[in-house]
Amino acid sequence: MTTPAWRTSSYSGNDSNCVEVALGEHTVGIRDSKRPDAGDFTISTESFRAFVRSLRHD
Repeated sequence: MTTPAWRTSSYSGNDSNCVEVALGEHTVGIRDSKRPDAGDFTISTESFRAFVRSLRHD
C-alpha cells in the first residue's frame, strides 16, 4: 500500500480551517491539517463529489 499524497483542499478557506485531502482511485481521504496525527477518514469519490456539490448550493 502506498502512502497517500495529502494536500490542502482547494475548498479550504483562508481562516486557518484547512482540510487536507488525499485522492485515491475510488476514494478520498480527509483529515484536519492542524492535527494530521489525530486520524482521517475515507469516503468514496462519488460521496465526496456529492458533498462538494451540496456546499456549492448552500
